[in-house]
Amino acid sequence: MNLKIAVLSGDGIGPEVVLQTKKALYAIGVVFDHEFVFEDALIGAVAIEKTGKPLPDQTLNLCLNTDAVLFGTVGDLKQDGNSNTHLSPIQGLLKLRQALGLYANIRPIKPYNDLLDLSPLKRKIIEDTDFVIFREISGGSYFSEKKINEQGTLASDLCEYSDEEIIRITHLAFRTAQKRRKKVTLVDKASILETSRLWRKIVKEISENYPDVAVDFIYVDNAAMQIIINPKQFDVILTENLFGDILSDEASVITGAIGLLPSASLGNSSALFEPIHGSFPEAKRKNIANPIASILSAAMLLDHFGLQEESRRVYEAVEKAIEFNVVTADLNPYSKFGTNEVGDFISNYILSKDDLYFKSDNVYIGQSTIV
Repeated sequence: MNLKIAVLSGDGIGPEVVLQTKKALYAIGVVFDHEFVFEDALIGAVAIEKTGKPLPDQTLNLCLNTDAVLFGTVGDLKQDGNSNTHLSPIQGLLKLRQALGLYANIRPIKPYNDLLDLSPLKRKIIEDTDFVIFREISGGSYFSEKKINEQGTLASDLCEYSDEEIIRITHLAFRTAQKRRKKVTLVDKASILETSRLWRKIVKEISENYPDVAVDFIYVDNAAMQIIINPKQFDVILTENLFGDILSDEASVITGAIGLLPSASLGNSSALFEPIHGSFPEAKRKNIANPIASILSAAMLLDHFGLQEESRRVYEAVEKAIEFNVVTADLNPYSKFGTNEVGDFISNYILSKDDLYFKSDNVYIGQSTIV
């Protein structure tokens, strides 16, 4: 398979973690005879600095004419406090999502057995947790009308959803549940919010088309509690933009580190893959950022294009890195490995897992490093 991939590394640690992801995809291409063509472009604070826009026209045109987008992070200490919201780095990502018609953000939550003790939650609570969050990302209060009065004393953010926006992601969530444990949980606040009542009405109607999938409903405040006290009850969580943003970050505590969580954002004809962590500018160029979330976003990319065996190889390589403790300091404070070393191990394992072995002095041996 030949894929053209737009690479938007962005700001902060983005370029470092995305580099490791490109190494892993290059290794997959070598082993499985695929060709991945990468083309880099600017977004976020670095784009503002060089072009005056968080999403330059050249970047958007590239993304509109590629098979997929591999995204890093956006955010910069100098730009994040900019009072001009149109020049905020995050606007680059929000505008890109809109332009590509991305509407479903998918975040899997599944802890690694070797890292269960990293989580602040008890092992017995999180062990065997395996759910995925479907967050609607094209509507809601993030994109609806915003107002503030001249005195700066009164502000409002309209939360608005159409039936079409709800219908498309709901079908996607139910189809995914059919391949998993056949349960969809809608998170809303239908006791108060009219938009939530619309969500609940439509989800109930659509659920009749999927008789093999159980559906239940839970208020967002209760969902926030249940994710912490009984996460194993969930299979597919479906929710709107703001609730999904908050709950998916909360769920990251189950894995013990936000640097382990990838995501995919899907539209009808476009797809973007990224880690869920931020730009972490304090760690920029220090070789300490965890690249695993970004690398796992490549596994989601491969799976999206039907390359399941290739995707499994990436997951296997990550699991082996964790097993051998080839991880960054956020997972092991005594680790001597950094961003580059973790990426090298994973790409080398993909290339030739049978030839790679691990020595007790924390040196790994394998094929030549991918650069």
